[in-house]
Amino acid sequence: MRERGASPADVRSAVLGGSGTPAKFGRTRFRRTIAFNSMWNGKRYARKQVDAIAATIRGGWLVVTVIVKYF
Repeated sequence: MRERGASPADVRSAVLGGSGTPAKFGRTRFRRTIAFNSMWNGKRYARKQVDAIAATIRGGWLVVTVIVKYF
C-alpha cells in the first residue's frame, strides 16, 4: 500500500465511500478518485484513483491488494 502511494485513510475511503464492482475470485473492487495535487515519482498529479480489492469476512472486508493510478 505504501509503495503504491496509498495511505490507510485512502483505502478506508475507497472501501466505505467508493463504488463497488465484482472482481475475480468472488472479490469486490472498491474504486474512489481522490484529489491529490502533489508530487509522485517526480511528477505533479491532480488526482489519484485508489482501487481496493477486498474479500468478505465475517463482519466486514479484508483488503487483499491496492492499486493506485495517478492522473
